[in-house]
Amino acid sequence: LQNVIGYGHDLLRLSNVGISGLMAAVSIGIGLGAFVAGKLSGDQVELGLVPIGSVGLGVFGVFLYFAHHSLAAAVAGHFMLGFSGGIFIIPLQAYLQAHAGEHTKGRVIAASNVLTFTAVILGAGVFEALSGLLRLAPNQVLLVMAVISFGATAYIMTVLPDFAVRLALWLLTHTFYRIRVEGRENLPQRGPALLVCNHISFVDPFLIGASTDRFVRFLMYRKFYETRGVHWLAKLMGAIPIAEDDRPRDLLASLHGAREKLRQGDLVCIFAEGSISRTGNLLRFRPGFEHITRGTDVPIVPIHLDRVWGSIFSFERGKFFFKWPRRIPYPVTVTIGKPLRPGATPFEVRQAVMQLGAEAFAHRDDAQRPLPEIFLNQARRNWRRFAMADSSGRKLNFGRALVGAILFRSLILRRCHDEANIGILLPPSVPTVLLNIGISLAGKVPVNLNYTASREALAVALERAGIKTIFTSDKLLDRLGIEKQAGMVMLEDVAKGIAAHQKFVALIAARLLPMFILQHWLLPKGVKLDSLATIIFSSGSTGIPKGVMLSHRNILSNIEGTQQATGVGRKDCLLGVLPFFHSFGFTVGLWLPLVSGFGVAFHSNPLEARKIGELCRKYRVTILITTPTFAWTYVNKCDAADFASLRLAIVGAEKMKGDLANAFKSKFGLQLHEGYGATELSPVVAVGTPGYFDSNNTQPGAKPGSVGRPIPGLVVRVVNPETFEELRPNEDGMLLVKGPSVMMGYLGDPEKTRQVIRDGWYVTGDIGRLDEDGFITLTDRLSRFSKIGGEMVPHLQVEEALHRALGANEPRLVVTSLPDDKKGEKLIVLYTPIEITVEELHRRLRAENLPPLWVPRRENFFQIDALPLLGSGKLDLKRVREMAVKLSANPGQCDPTDRTAESLNA
Repeated sequence: LQNVIGYGHDLLRLSNVGISGLMAAVSIGIGLGAFVAGKLSGDQVELGLVPIGSVGLGVFGVFLYFAHHSLAAAVAGHFMLGFSGGIFIIPLQAYLQAHAGEHTKGRVIAASNVLTFTAVILGAGVFEALSGLLRLAPNQVLLVMAVISFGATAYIMTVLPDFAVRLALWLLTHTFYRIRVEGRENLPQRGPALLVCNHISFVDPFLIGASTDRFVRFLMYRKFYETRGVHWLAKLMGAIPIAEDDRPRDLLASLHGAREKLRQGDLVCIFAEGSISRTGNLLRFRPGFEHITRGTDVPIVPIHLDRVWGSIFSFERGKFFFKWPRRIPYPVTVTIGKPLRPGATPFEVRQAVMQLGAEAFAHRDDAQRPLPEIFLNQARRNWRRFAMADSSGRKLNFGRALVGAILFRSLILRRCHDEANIGILLPPSVPTVLLNIGISLAGKVPVNLNYTASREALAVALERAGIKTIFTSDKLLDRLGIEKQAGMVMLEDVAKGIAAHQKFVALIAARLLPMFILQHWLLPKGVKLDSLATIIFSSGSTGIPKGVMLSHRNILSNIEGTQQATGVGRKDCLLGVLPFFHSFGFTVGLWLPLVSGFGVAFHSNPLEARKIGELCRKYRVTILITTPTFAWTYVNKCDAADFASLRLAIVGAEKMKGDLANAFKSKFGLQLHEGYGATELSPVVAVGTPGYFDSNNTQPGAKPGSVGRPIPGLVVRVVNPETFEELRPNEDGMLLVKGPSVMMGYLGDPEKTRQVIRDGWYVTGDIGRLDEDGFITLTDRLSRFSKIGGEMVPHLQVEEALHRALGANEPRLVVTSLPDDKKGEKLIVLYTPIEITVEELHRRLRAENLPPLWVPRRENFFQIDALPLLGSGKLDLKRVREMAVKLSANPGQCDPTDRTAESLNA
């Protein structure tokens, strides 16, 4: 303050009032600097601001040396000098208070005050020496102090690397990233802890380091540690280099170094996957961290990094760094879990990290928007990009698709203004897509109805959803043999009713209106992420269809997880053969391409392999998602050149036999992967992918017999079906799934919803196991087990043995069960015409060495014309059981299947 007075009096020739104003500028600067330091620090003490404040003191000291010729410059310089002082001092004081022990905090603060007072006395002495003895002018005193500040900053950052590290982390994370930290309270304020985190990019250590005010020691991949430009910062951070191919002595030395840091009370972080994920999936956790904590009481803290996949430092799109950033600053969520017991296994820690990942998806609200809004943005951004086509010859870019959706929106608002749910009875095609978008833009809920279901099931769906209007077509009704009913609107009539001037107005508005006006006009008011997006009536394979309510958040979270797991991008083109009343068809076939900005080619009948092959060849389809039943049709009837452009092929809805995978690869040269999902989960749960392989790093994306890993955003747990106790890896049990893709609930059935959703976990009813790599292997549905003589008999394994005995590649039979007075239940086999006798098949089955209770009796084999299928391609298990009851009561009767194929041909 003495120097400020001297500066104003001697150099600026100010009056006492003017000098008071100069002192006020300094005081205001200190206060504002302190406020800004608090805001920039967030919920932690940010020591990285200290060097910034210290440098600021030096910079503006030099500035004021030259600024005494201008009053305005002098006032601004003194203000910034005070501002830098506030930035400098607040983190230091906060650090002392935050890290002082509970019993010593008073003494620490008192000592701090004594030191501060001592510094003030020494500062006054230095000022007196400079101005009195050396007779330096006030601006010269400031210059000397600036030089001292620069020197002190350099010295402290050399001697105490914490400040340099914090500065580097602060600059990185406040320039390129915007970090959101959840669960910061789970990190101990003092004492050791081992942090175990997923590894998704090269900047993961810096993101974690910036998420806590404590110093973290990282075990870092040795080659990256030794990389030029990284080594100096890694060394300042006290990183411990380690590599899988290290010599045993070096490996043990690295682990011992980490253990020693824990013994000293430090935080140590290890990326247990051992390498950066090249696929976006969480890899197997290796057991190295167990050696670090063995025999100690050090807690293990799981940490998950979300949204880092896609940043320039990740391997998204197969590239590192050499890609345009999607946005700057790039948002990242760091979720810190509750400490686990010291002896937690790698599998247990991996499960904890997976659960944190599922919870982190809930914090993506800042980037997520309702589905129609995302489509609107994509259409304007990619106006001329190919969007969709179908086998009738229709082909639209995103711009024309938006125009068509606007026209349907106007129609819906005119005809259905007082209706909430709008029915759609149409196969997958370009008009059906535009109708779904138009209904969503109108603020209504599209309900795609199952045109292969029985009339009773269709009537139940209409009643439960309160549907008054159904959009369909005369052509489809004629093929299905359904009479036109009240409330049905024919697409043929709609097309004739759209005038040329309406198309012109929609085109001009979609193309030329400013985006904010277009959004205000088109987007429905009151539709949020948690609003209802659709109602999918489940296939009803085991009973009456249930109305599954899915929100925009459900579907969008599932799409984002699928995008990350499969690596789909704008260069892809999807084959859309699954109907939109099927959850895979609605989420993956309809909305995934629309919100991702790539094309899709539709065909209404998944059994017409020739036409599908032509469609794939014409539009160079890269992604095929279908069912095993339909895939067999393509193997038998499509040419290899039809699928030459494919890079990813996935089947789901039923178990894939190994023979299908071999036949598909032999014919098309592409590995067929298996996926798994459920309507209630929006629907994708897990998917197998090609993986990543090079000479130094192997990251498999699939395993034979498995349905892949859970997609990001979901966590899967395997439990005992009776006690719900979590099981160890590779133990068969019932699968539970948790994450933002879990449905809102069943339409009009809260009791059933409560039965299947327990504490946020969806009870799938599927039996399977989870291995240490995270791969899921399904055994069967819980409902497809029979309890015979006190033993649980899996129908699927009996089916597989029968197919082996038959030497059949394609599905030829199905196993079900009926009540039995002697053993509780009995197995029933329904088979289609086969080349051998039932006696020979039964003899071969016994030769498979199955347990005796697993072998159906000879008299329980019944021939049928064809296996009953649902429109999704799944076996119609409800119909199978009805046929078994009928045939058991009338053993001489052959019961043909239902008319599924005819419905599909419609």
